[in-house]
Amino acid sequence: MFAVTPMSRVVPNQALIGLTLAGLIAAVWLTLHIYGVYFHRWTIWSILTVPLIVAVQTWLSVGLFIVAHDAMHGSLAPGRPRLNTAIGSLALALYAGFRFAPLKIAHHAHHAAPGTADDPDFHADAPRAFLPWFYGFFRTYFGWRELAVLTVLVAVAVLILGARVPNLLAFWAAPALLSALQLFTFGTWLPHRHTDDAFPDHHNARTSPFGPVLSLLTCFHFGRHHEHHLTPWKPWWSLFS
Repeated sequence: MFAVTPMSRVVPNQALIGLTLAGLIAAVWLTLHIYGVYFHRWTIWSILTVPLIVAVQTWLSVGLFIVAHDAMHGSLAPGRPRLNTAIGSLALALYAGFRFAPLKIAHHAHHAAPGTADDPDFHADAPRAFLPWFYGFFRTYFGWRELAVLTVLVAVAVLILGARVPNLLAFWAAPALLSALQLFTFGTWLPHRHTDDAFPDHHNARTSPFGPVLSLLTCFHFGRHHEHHLTPWKPWWSLFS
């Protein structure tokens, strides 16, 4: 439904801006990942530096997923579906070894029936509860295939490339898990959970009341979720405009 962005809706220089931002996110993520996993040495100062690096790496991991999300909508590089698929696939592979095609199908199913039993991101049995919903969300996107891929990647990193297990846990596993929690909280649960207040329309989505800085830090403006459902062709960086 939203695979290709209508050219009449393209922001000026949208592909250039989107690909530049995607490249910056991936480059900084990869730099911190390589440093943390393969070069960081634990000292007394690690008590200060490691939490900071993990926090930045967590935020950048959210960014990788949002880049892939824009690629799913064709808004990363409008009118260039192969490039969207390539960049989206790379972003998800870096993030956690995920496959682009199944997530794209699931995300479009979410847009087709948001906040209903047909929405793979929605927890119809407990539309207000955080933990059951997060557990179902995690199980939906992280299965045996993803576990097998990560196991292989960890084995290669440790046995062939010489990574240390504590470094892998701190600088790869922790940011991946924390970013999944962050994405779920600010990009799914808060926008789509049921409350005593009615949703504004059939999209069953709300916008988080954050200013531009906090909106960027929490979920790359994906908390502006009602706007996203109304205009899914907009890239993340234009949702606050």
